[in-house]
Amino acid sequence: MAPLVGAVLAGLFGTKFGGNHIGRKITHSLTILGVLVAFIISAMTLKSVVVDGARFNATLYEWMVVGGLKMEVGFLVDGLTAMMMCVVTFVSLMVHIYTIGYMEEDEGYNRFFSYISLFTFSMLMLVMSNNMLQLFFGWEAVGLVSYLLIGFWYNKPTAIFANMKAFLVNRVGDFGFILGIGLIAAYANTLNYGEAFAKADELAKLSFPGTEWMLVTVICICLFIGAMGKSAQFPLHVWLPDSMEGPTPISALIHAATMVTAGIFMVARMSPLFELSDTALSFILVIGSITALFMGFLGIIQNDIKRVVAYSTLSQLGYMTVALGASAYSVAVFHLMTHAFFKALLFLGAGSVIIGMHHNQDIRWMGGVRKYMPITWITSLLGSLALIGTPLFSGFYSKDSIIEAVHESHLWGAGFANFAVLAGVFVTAFYSFRMYFLVFHGKERYDQNPDAHHDDHHGHDDHGHGHDAKPHESPWVVWLPLVLLAIPSVVIGYFTIQPMLYGDFFKDAIFFNLDKHHAMREMAEAFHGPWAMAVHGLTTMPFWLALAGVVLSYYMYMVNPALPAAIKRAFGPVYRLLENKYYLDWINENIVARGARALGTAFWKGGDQAVIDGAIVNGSWKAIGRLAGVVRWFQSGYIYHYAFAMLLGIFVLMTYFVWFNK
Repeated sequence: MAPLVGAVLAGLFGTKFGGNHIGRKITHSLTILGVLVAFIISAMTLKSVVVDGARFNATLYEWMVVGGLKMEVGFLVDGLTAMMMCVVTFVSLMVHIYTIGYMEEDEGYNRFFSYISLFTFSMLMLVMSNNMLQLFFGWEAVGLVSYLLIGFWYNKPTAIFANMKAFLVNRVGDFGFILGIGLIAAYANTLNYGEAFAKADELAKLSFPGTEWMLVTVICICLFIGAMGKSAQFPLHVWLPDSMEGPTPISALIHAATMVTAGIFMVARMSPLFELSDTALSFILVIGSITALFMGFLGIIQNDIKRVVAYSTLSQLGYMTVALGASAYSVAVFHLMTHAFFKALLFLGAGSVIIGMHHNQDIRWMGGVRKYMPITWITSLLGSLALIGTPLFSGFYSKDSIIEAVHESHLWGAGFANFAVLAGVFVTAFYSFRMYFLVFHGKERYDQNPDAHHDDHHGHDDHGHGHDAKPHESPWVVWLPLVLLAIPSVVIGYFTIQPMLYGDFFKDAIFFNLDKHHAMREMAEAFHGPWAMAVHGLTTMPFWLALAGVVLSYYMYMVNPALPAAIKRAFGPVYRLLENKYYLDWINENIVARGARALGTAFWKGGDQAVIDGAIVNGSWKAIGRLAGVVRWFQSGYIYHYAFAMLLGIFVLMTYFVWFNK
């Protein structure tokens, strides 16, 4: 509740809506205090869950009962919930502190703090719910606030387009999500997690009406379609890169610990259902593999520093989804946790570079920033090393566990998934260090930028510096969160892999059928501790692929910078394919959207105007009018007309009886 209180106070009293009664300092103090309180309580909850084995699952309020189906407000706290609470609140706290420096010149300063605090509250409600109705409310609340944040600079047409795109694409996924929840409610007659999971075996025996499909398969695929939208899986990923139109702090919050991880969390929470359908798991495995590999390719050609990190997020979400499909739910959630820290670090590091470079976001016009921004440089390097899976860094333990889980999986699609996650290691290392080398090393190019004032701050000035001024280190409120995020980015994987993957941390929260899907069992047999895993990692294929990606990026952008241009000319069609993002935006706008408009127009003109308005509404009164006109002719008021009608009627009746009584 603390983040909600902070959001309400900031929104009511810190904006024009409430009269601007409180200033910037009070606004950010209230919202930061709210998130800090939430983080402290989350940390205490995590301690109770881990050390004391505490659990909580209860309904606090019964909203309504419809035919035996209960609509409830309740909370579930176990290992999965406690971990998510800590990750969400810690990353959000870092983003709140960072925002003080990043948004200091923005007119919407107080409004932004209100939004991000409300965003934190929405995500906490999502992860703490014990029923699907409350989960759906949190799910939609996260989507609503993300719409407000992506379009925060509402005078920019690109921002308005981006937030509408995110909203509409997520509605596609949410349609599938609510269908899945509806099927559970219809056949299990409950929305409570525990009660639904208790009936999972009964659901597994049912077929979807009118087909031979397993009902549980349809339910799981519908639920996962919701995750595809929220967690930006192919082909519903198209909204996420455009969400970079929002301020950098919200890019970190959306892409690291909150919105995009909601789908991963949901599938892990629903593991008792997903374990019953190999078809659904294979579908998840293939979708995740496509996202992990092909979104990584797009990161190679990006020149906007934020978009490079955004496509990295897409690729890493694909890795998490692959782990879910391999029935390694705890591995997916483990990567969710480690990724939250180093991806938030990379986004906030990118924002620090943008500030230091006076709002330039194009990495082609950077270079040599290392000596001007030493804290940003070292923390960004640590985040990049964690991202590519360097042994002993947090990303190594989670990413290598995903690769191993896929290797041990025997589900349909595991072969392609194994290739995708291995190739993705090389691709990730290449585009990550391409960005790193172009930004922090090499020749200084910031004074050659033809478009110096990139509008990341909505047209505000650039801290009083000209575009040819030298870069500078960011203020402490910006670099302190980088340092605090760098620590878990390096060490948290080492200390948590054993309890989270091979201990009882997720006991009663995540369900495995080890007899049917034995990847986790085989991984446990091969695990001999985090140090041994790191040492062994130096001899494995992922390490050498990552090293090759780093070395190749160094050669192409530091040693022989003419080579990328030559490759671009030689592979023009491939480059255009990547530059146009596989033409998915074109397909959506020119085929899907136009087709929908054409279909809507056909229903409007053919159904609404022609049938309903034309035939039923207008046709009925016109027919009655014509009938009335005929009847009025017989009701003229002249006696000789009535006499003629009587004679004519008698003639007709006599003819009828004579004819039919022959």
